[in-house]
Amino acid sequence: MRKPSLQKSFLHALNGIFLMLSERNFKLECLAFVVNLILIFYLKLSNIDSILIVTVSFGVLVAEIFNTAIEKICDFIQPDFDPKIGFIKDISAGAVVLMAILSVIIGFVVYWKYIFL
Repeated sequence: MRKPSLQKSFLHALNGIFLMLSERNFKLECLAFVVNLILIFYLKLSNIDSILIVTVSFGVLVAEIFNTAIEKICDFIQPDFDPKIGFIKDISAGAVVLMAILSVIIGFVVYWKYIFL
């Protein structure tokens, strides 16, 4: 099978991101990302602090994409309830939660000095 052109590969990738916008959690995480972008400019964060916030925000989005991909694969392979599939889905969701916790901790540390000091 012939590989698609670089342009088509990017279009497929962008389509994947667009498809994720139908997922509730991804929408909420995108909203949080937009709020963080607004805070970056409103509070005039330093370059390093801005990079930290953007990096963990993207980390949450990427984790959610992987989680959704894993869940969709699991649902395709085994549409009926299976405790082994449930385990896979739970640990995949756990990765998103851990990334979200990290982003909240970093957000707290970064924003603290701009809001309370």
